[in-house]
Amino acid sequence: MKVATKIAKAEAEGRCFWSFEYFPPKTEIGVNNLYDRMERMYALGPEFVDVTWGAGGSTSDLTIQICTTAQSAYGLESVMHLTCTNMPREKIDYALSEAKAAGIQNILALRGDPPKGQGTWTAIDTGFAYATDLVKYIRQQYGDYFCIGVAAYPEGHPDNADLEAEMKHLKEKVDAGADYIVTQLFYDCDMYLKWEKNCRAYGITIPILPGIMPIQAYGGFKRMTTLCKTAVPAKITSELEPIKEDDKAVKDYGVQCAIDMCNYLKSNGIRGFHFYTMNLEKSVRLILEGLGFVAPIDVAKPLPWTPSLAKNREKENVRPIFWKNRTRSYILRTEAWDDFPNGRWGDSRSPAYGEIDGYGVSLKSTAQEALAMWGTPTKVGEIAQLFVKYCHNELSSLPWSDTPLAPESEAIRERLADINARGFLTINSQPAVDGVPSSNPVFGWGPKNGFCYQKAYLEFFVSPDRLDELVEKITQHPFITFFAVNKQGDLRTNTESDGPNAVTWGVFPGQEIVQPTVVEAISFMAWKDEAYELWNKWAELYPQDSISRKLIESVNDTWYLVNVVDNNFKDEFGIYEIFQ
Repeated sequence: MKVATKIAKAEAEGRCFWSFEYFPPKTEIGVNNLYDRMERMYALGPEFVDVTWGAGGSTSDLTIQICTTAQSAYGLESVMHLTCTNMPREKIDYALSEAKAAGIQNILALRGDPPKGQGTWTAIDTGFAYATDLVKYIRQQYGDYFCIGVAAYPEGHPDNADLEAEMKHLKEKVDAGADYIVTQLFYDCDMYLKWEKNCRAYGITIPILPGIMPIQAYGGFKRMTTLCKTAVPAKITSELEPIKEDDKAVKDYGVQCAIDMCNYLKSNGIRGFHFYTMNLEKSVRLILEGLGFVAPIDVAKPLPWTPSLAKNREKENVRPIFWKNRTRSYILRTEAWDDFPNGRWGDSRSPAYGEIDGYGVSLKSTAQEALAMWGTPTKVGEIAQLFVKYCHNELSSLPWSDTPLAPESEAIRERLADINARGFLTINSQPAVDGVPSSNPVFGWGPKNGFCYQKAYLEFFVSPDRLDELVEKITQHPFITFFAVNKQGDLRTNTESDGPNAVTWGVFPGQEIVQPTVVEAISFMAWKDEAYELWNKWAELYPQDSISRKLIESVNDTWYLVNVVDNNFKDEFGIYEIFQ
């Protein structure tokens, strides 16, 4: 969806809205960390995110990749920065073509900074002189396909302090076809409000989003305000001076300063805010909490999982539960599908999942971080204790889950810890839910005035002998179904159908029942290869002949991966009886 359309909708509803900016990290680990952060920050409800473009296109391929992944894997409406500094026409054509192919409809058109090592900006042959030229070119080549944003400088451009000239340039960009404006960072709110008033008087009517950069560190703040020639009110300077050597105090001050700025702007009629995140999460989250900015559930959580915004997946509304904690993996392994499940998974469907070798399976942590968290287990019981610690929030991640337990797991946290201590190593779960309102902050999702349901679900690794005991107990519980498979692909089950089993569904006014999450045999068999490969990645952290490596490899080679569903969703904790 176009950013201008989303802004118009928010304004029509009379609500505040916000957006985030990220930049391409320099390392592969940094990129993966950014993806994890973007996935978490989806829950904060930004209307869109944008990703910067290195001077002269130095990060162009990575910018396109991050925008495409944010759009397709994490459901974040993405805006791709595009600069014309030292950019030949062919490179701009390629970037626009790739953006359109990825379903990206939003471009932030900029002149850009000179490449590193070049002190001043110069136009090049076949390039563009100003952002206005880039806006015109995009409109000429693509008509109204792209929503185009442009930059504005309330205090004047660093290369041109003439405010009248800058206003003229901004109006030219608007007249060339810009749809909205994002401003440079500032800290003087009265200056901004005066500037915005002047914009309106000058005939600029499109939305303007003030750029808010939280103060993260004193040194970085000084460098950025100097580089951008940003005026800093005396109040901020005097309040920062006594705490400038205390990093935590500066960060806390930055959060409160941003809250105060946004509240002041809001009291003067401003409803949209663009946050320069610097790829950091905590400060922005605390600012939004301090402002009381909470996105409506039907906006922030239209389904129990994050829907993709890729063009070819726009009608997708059903997924297997197995990739709950590895969204990007599921997107990559299904990207070659011609169509995606809509309404029902379909009993006759036989999806061809991409091979895991096609994109690789990896741990989200570095080897050093992983070893620090998981140590060197030498007994199965020590592995189980790691899973118990994870359930108790004493461990931040496991190979199958790179973030702490979701809030919905709070109701079953102690039960999960108990069964892990018994040797059932859980990697996925959800509690039973019997018709909570769709507005429920923990279990709710989907349109307003609906009701949400889910069956209790557990997925875990277990030794063969414990599996035999478990299967015997399951025979005494007619509502419970299971699938169990080992690394070699030997499947055990008590289900009588190859069809999908809906484990999450919602009932909403004026539409059919929505069943967005299923358990299904073919998908489970595809997922098991990935689940077992993560054991291998864990084992590879240790020397070849070490006890830890041999132990983990033994578990990987002999244990079963099991999923269990209690189809009696009215029995909240019935599923746990089979583990006693």
